[in-house]
Amino acid sequence: MAAQAQNPQLKTVQLSAGKHLIVAELAATEEQRELGLMYRDSLPVNGGMLFVFGAQGALCMWMRNTELPLSVAFLDAAGKIINIEDMQPHTLDSHCSTRSVPARYALEMNLGWFRLRNIKPGMLIGNLPAQK
Repeated sequence: MAAQAQNPQLKTVQLSAGKHLIVAELAATEEQRELGLMYRDSLPVNGGMLFVFGAQGALCMWMRNTELPLSVAFLDAAGKIINIEDMQPHTLDSHCSTRSVPARYALEMNLGWFRLRNIKPGMLIGNLPAQK
């Protein structure tokens, strides 16, 4: 789609979730985070998008112009999963990290990816990019 054409190819990072490998596109700038996975019609089975935020805090995601049902894991600065939320396409509902624990990252995967692999809050996502 046009929006993808305007967004240059994003850098990818290989993450680990237990024994599972994830190839995540990196959304590290405000523009990249705003576009996110909008207008995509598919994701690879072990593909996703890692949103990197400059500061820790309460984070919220939404699904405007997003075609795919997704699950999002909110992570603290060490990569520990704080909570996981399921999100439906084309909704404006806010899906937020647990407010009592500051989040630094959000990892979006296909809907149910975490549940199907028994990946739960408290577990670590490894190989996160270095923080600036």
